[in-house]
Formats: sequence, structure tokens, C-alpha cells
Amino acid sequence: MAQLKDDCFAFDGGLMPVDDALAILGERVSCVVGSEDMPLRQALGRILAEDVTAPRNVPPHDNSAVDGFAVYHADLNADGDTRLPIAGRIAAGHPLDGPAQRGKAYQIFTGAPMPSGDDGGPDTIFMAEDAEVTGGEVILPKGLKKGSNRRFAGEDVQQGDVILRAGQRLRAQEIGLAASVGRGGLTVRKKLRAAVFSTGDEVRDPAEGAPEGCIFDANRYTVMSLLDGLGCAVTDLGILPDNNAAIAAALAAAEAGHDLLITSGGVSAGEEDHVKAAVESRGSIHFWRLAIKPGRPVALGQVGDTAFVGLPGNPVAAMVTFMLIARPVIMMLSGAAETDAPRFAVKAGFSYKKKTGRREWARAKLVPGGGMLVAEKRHSSGAGILTSMVDADGLVELPEELTELKEGATVNFLPFREVT
Repeated sequence: MAQLKDDCFAFDGGLMPVDDALAILGERVSCVVGSEDMPLRQALGRILAEDVTAPRNVPPHDNSAVDGFAVYHADLNADGDTRLPIAGRIAAGHPLDGPAQRGKAYQIFTGAPMPSGDDGGPDTIFMAEDAEVTGGEVILPKGLKKGSNRRFAGEDVQQGDVILRAGQRLRAQEIGLAASVGRGGLTVRKKLRAAVFSTGDEVRDPAEGAPEGCIFDANRYTVMSLLDGLGCAVTDLGILPDNNAAIAAALAAAEAGHDLLITSGGVSAGEEDHVKAAVESRGSIHFWRLAIKPGRPVALGQVGDTAFVGLPGNPVAAMVTFMLIARPVIMMLSGAAETDAPRFAVKAGFSYKKKTGRREWARAKLVPGGGMLVAEKRHSSGAGILTSMVDADGLVELPEELTELKEGATVNFLPFREVT
């Protein structure tokens, strides 16, 4: 486990392209969590802490891909049907008792081991539906290629192969692959411990009432849910009052037991933005002015040795900057090797004009259209319109150099499922 370097988030430049910001973060941010052994059933979604090498072949032996009859291809009649006596039965987990003889057929079932014998044993398998059984014999049609329907040992995985790499986030398929080589558990990264809080005398928890002039705290619940989706261990610090001392005390209490402190809003330089001063009283904070819309200002810093992220206060801006900036930081802190989410090409179902030099993200819903998915833009797209995120499937990426998007053009689309 490593600690964050002092001032790893220091940045004093002007408006910065998002790709440049991510490159800088990739150079400066490292894993801060340790590792632990975890049973396979509890490893889903966790980040692998070490490479996994296969101790055996998969499959471990040559086997049948179908239910049918195993034969020596050299025994087949090239000019017509072949009639062979059925000399045995081979099921999965029940290999043939003894070597297979030439001139005979062996009933075999899917996954059953190929029998041994002369010249390596039978090498070809006829599917049961292509064969005709009569009495104790089977009639096989001509034309089947040598080696048909036979699977070879190590066809999927060979002993000594590195089948999983440290830094992978484990999905069901990685869990299954580990099980296939006999691993009952894996060494994974410990969950990143994240503490979430809101500030503001006007902010109320949705479980309570909201007097006139107050608002319900949507951002805190949104951010906690996003962190849950990334596999973090989340602590809810609740809503802190607009008081420097109270915020500083809460941060001091949370610092030692967490790897990340995260909030939204309240981090700018206004008289009622108390988070900045509270963070700086115990560490440092730096404002990264990003050339993106929505979301431009993001605060990154440290409270002691604990990372701090301050998202914008508007709900949509908070979510977008979480997905684009906070998520990669969280994945780096958690030990993930891959932090960039894939984009997919779709057709724009709308026209749009924008300023050059700024990357914009338009909320959109995907609909079928002419053999290619079409991204239809949500009409109400202000940074505070949270319903626009609910109605959307993801974000259309409009690059810095683009000034006008024409309907029908191909654009990159970032699905929410890839970042939540």
C-alpha cells in the first residue's frame, strides 16, 4: 500500500483539456489500498491485486464436443457408409476402461474424455443425430473430416498461461475463468474507503422535512450510489453546517479512517463556501478548471494523507465530473489498471453548435435507426436538470475542435453503464 504524494493534485494552470487532466492524474495518482484474500463468491466487482497463472490445462484432457460416436478416421470408408460395432460407452467423468481398439466405435457424450489407443486413440466424433444405430452396430455416413467434434487439452487455457492480470476489475467471466483452473479464491484490493458529506444550512436530508427556502440533498445520495457502484466502502458523514470549525472537525475525524473524502458544492471562494478553508486548514486544495461543459471547476486536494475531491454543486455537473474525473481518480486509488471508459460510435439525432476549445457532453437517449443506433438529445439540458440524466442512456462526446454538429454525423457515445 502506498500513500499519496504531497501535493500530487497541485495545479496552477489555466483552462485545461480533459485528456490533459487525465494524463496528469495518471502520472501522479497511485494505489493507496492494501490487498486481501477473497473467496470467489465474494470477489465480483473487486480489483485483482496479482496476476493469476493457470496451474493446469483447460480442458484438462482431449474431450468430445458433442454426444455421438468416437472412431478412428482411418477406419472410415471414403466411398460410402461405414458400419462398425459399438464396443463401449464413455461419459463425462467415466473414462473408457482400457485402450480403444481399431475397427470399432465408442459411444461418447459431451465433455467425456477421448479414449487412448493405437496412434493416440480415436480422433474423430460423429454426432449422434448423423449416425444410425442398429443392433450392436452404428452406421456412419461418409464425408466427415478427421478430428471433427474433438476438443483438445489446453484448447482454452494452457498450464502456465497468465489468465488474469493485476488491476482487472473482476466480472462474472473472470470469476468463471478463475474457477475453471481450480482457484477457489483470489487476492484482491481492499475496498477504497470513501466518506461523503454535504454542507449547507439550506440542505436537508430527504428523510426529513424541508422548510421554505431549503432543498433536499440529492447530490450526496447520487455520489454515494456512484461510489457503491465502483465497489467502495462508503461512509455517510451526513450534512455539515456552514461553519468552518465544524467542517474541519468532521474532516479531521474522518481523515484517518478513509482513503477519500468527497463532497459537492461549497468549495469556491464565496463567503458561504466553507469547505475550502476547512480542507486547507488540514491540507491543501487545488482548483482544476477544466475545458468541459457541464462541470468546469473540480477541486482536488488532500486532507492529511487522504485524497479530497470537491465536485460542482449542480446535480448534472456533479454527476458528469464524477464520471469523467472523480471515477478515474477513484479507480487509480483502488489499484485498477484500466480507468478509461470505452466510447461507442452512434449517429447524432440532433444538430448542435458549441464553442471551440471546450469538450461538451450532451445527455442523450439511444433509439434504433437505419442499422445504427441514434442518439437523441434531451431538450432541457441545464446543469441543474437532474431529470435529463434519468431520461438519458449516456453522454454524447463533442470534442474541443468541433463547433457545429450536423444531424446524422457519427459521434462518440459514453453509456452510463460504463461509468456507473
